[in-house]
Amino acid sequence: MQIYIFLLNNKTQSNQNKELMAKKQKYYTVWDGKTPGVYDSWKECENQIKGYENAKFKSFDSLTEANNAFVSPWYNYIGKNSESKIVTPDYKNLPHSEQPVLDSIAVDAACSGNPGMMEYRGVDVRTGYQIFHLGPLEQGTNNIGEFLAIVHAIALFYKNNPSITIYSDSNTALSWIKNKKAKTKLEPNQQNRPIFNLIQRAEKWLQENTFSNPVLKWDTEKWGEIPADFGRK
Repeated sequence: MQIYIFLLNNKTQSNQNKELMAKKQKYYTVWDGKTPGVYDSWKECENQIKGYENAKFKSFDSLTEANNAFVSPWYNYIGKNSESKIVTPDYKNLPHSEQPVLDSIAVDAACSGNPGMMEYRGVDVRTGYQIFHLGPLEQGTNNIGEFLAIVHAIALFYKNNPSITIYSDSNTALSWIKNKKAKTKLEPNQQNRPIFNLIQRAEKWLQENTFSNPVLKWDTEKWGEIPADFGRK
């Protein structure tokens, strides 16, 4: 049985007691597998990762921990312990004149499947701090996530910091921003309705607002992976 429970901060005392009583119960977070999610048995988890190359998963003692992990980057829990730590990009070893603008925002998206579970986030390039994160949402694509992430960053900063640079490594998403239209071939359905609602809101925002923030292509070949990368390649 797949479990999606994200709003657990106001958990009732009854739920807390249930978790304490089920000390032997394990929950399994699958970040990258056939169907990412949180599962309450090893068998169900195994079904998602068996035969799936480079699957990312981990067991937890409580449902709360498993769900919190699912909405966070996998590398916070597998091999790395620091919640906000991000791999040091190669560009920091370059001469200053060859580096990207450090006082900037980098955005990226991840999608397990095409379509599949989609999420995106924005990260401060200088510090690696995660500024915003949305998802996962069902039946999305990577290009849609990249597009929404750029609009999210622009809308967040265009008034208070109109000069801050926004980086994306997606040529497709950058062209959609330029045209103020997400030219996705994905067909809307009941599952991805929340994503298409976000697309409509993003397109409307672009059409109704003027921004001066530079929106630039991240040079992956020169600078390494974009700092907002989810590390799932």
